[in-house]
This record gives sequence, C-alpha cells and structure tokens, in this order.
Amino acid sequence: MNAPARSPLGRLFLVPTPLDFGCAEQAPIQDTLPEATLRCASSLQNWITENAKSTRAFLKRVGEVHALGTPIQAQLITELPREVHKKGDHHVSTAQGGFDARPLLAAALQGHDIGLVSEAGMPTVADPGSSVVRAAHDLGVEVVPLVGPVSLLLALAASGLNGQKFAFVGYLPQDAAERAARLKQLEALAQKTGQTQLWIETPYRNAAMLGGLLQALQPGTRLSVASGLTLPSARVQSHTVAAWKKGVTGPNGQTPAVYAIGP
Repeated sequence: MNAPARSPLGRLFLVPTPLDFGCAEQAPIQDTLPEATLRCASSLQNWITENAKSTRAFLKRVGEVHALGTPIQAQLITELPREVHKKGDHHVSTAQGGFDARPLLAAALQGHDIGLVSEAGMPTVADPGSSVVRAAHDLGVEVVPLVGPVSLLLALAASGLNGQKFAFVGYLPQDAAERAARLKQLEALAQKTGQTQLWIETPYRNAAMLGGLLQALQPGTRLSVASGLTLPSARVQSHTVAAWKKGVTGPNGQTPAVYAIGP
C-alpha cells in the first residue's frame, strides 16, 4: 500500500526550549530536550518567536549538539508583536480582539516548515503563540508539538496536590490588596472543589508573592513552590501554610517559580 501523499504545505512545529532562560545557571540542553526535538530544531530555518535574540541563543545551544542546517545569521526569525506579549493572544477570534497570525505563516503556505518557540518551555502554554497555532489550523497547516519540558506540569506532578483536577490562572495582581483578595478567592475554590490552583510570577517578585501568600491563606492550606525546575539547583517545597510560617525559605529573586495551592 502506498503511503498517503504529504501536503504541499509546510508544517508548524511547536518547539519547546529549556526552562533556564534568564537564570544564572544552565543545564546541558540535551538533558532537558530529547534527541528528536533537537534534531528537528536544527533542521528548521523559519521561526516565529517572542524574542529573536533569545531564539538565536537557543539555536546556538542546539548547534553545539546538532549542526544547524542553516547558519544562525541566515535564520528567518519573525517576532510576535509586543501587544501579543502584553495582552495575550488566546482570544478565540480577531473579532474578540485576537491577533491575526495568518500572515506569519506565509512560509508554510509556500511549503516550508516553521518552528514556533517561546523564551522558556512549551510555546502557547503560559506563553504567547496560541494565535499562531489557531491560524495554522484555519489555513490547513499541520501542527506538530515536540516533546520538551512544561514547567506547570512538572510543578504539579511534584507538588502532592490534586493532579486530576487543576487550573492555571496566569499571573496574580501586583497590588497587595488585590492580590490578597484573589488569593482568598482561589483558596475558597480549591477548598470547595479540590481543584489545584497554579500560577506563575516574575522572579523579582517572588519574595512579595510568598509574603502575600502567608498573610492571605489559611494555616491548613497546602502551598507548593517549584523553582529552578530542570536545573541542578531545582527545589520543590510543598507544606501547609502553617509550616511555611515556621521559617521555610522560598525561592530567590532570580529564579523562575510556579506556585500552587490546594487542600
């Protein structure tokens, strides 16, 4: 039996990147990305990304393991607009304020494969890029997710909290009063439904976040903080709020962290 003919269109590969972006230390890239992902990334020439500079740095690391099919200087890298980073691009349609990413996929319509990357982890998961994937589906471009680290799932798995029912809620308010109100709301939801609540924070606000958590949450609520995931210095700390208040030290101001609460 003959194999079905491949579409003349290129494919959109969702290329995960290491979780050590912006960290003082880096793990060897082959320790966090499998061989097949590295091999695919080394073969691509067209990219859609958050930041071209960080993508070139990622490709340099890939090239140290697998020779790049196209030199870094000749890679075709297109950045997502700044407003996509600030406002998100997860709206269902352009009519609802979503970003129209179809023009970014012109190379795929000409038969060239494209890689979609974020600065850390899996693109579109707690990062922009969903508009590009949505546009690919609308244009008939095959979407191929590659294997790599997803900080939210690593943090959830290591937390001891409910992994059967959970929600990622993005970033919490920066204002202390608004953050406290939101935390109490999430805590009540977790207690009522058993649903683990996860969120992330900019590293330099880790101390403020942890302090706000210990002030707002009930003593019996379990709080998990996973920081520096996949790095040699990685820590996952999961204790009741009462135990945290006895002097458990949280992450520093340079290390990315994922926060989770539950009963």
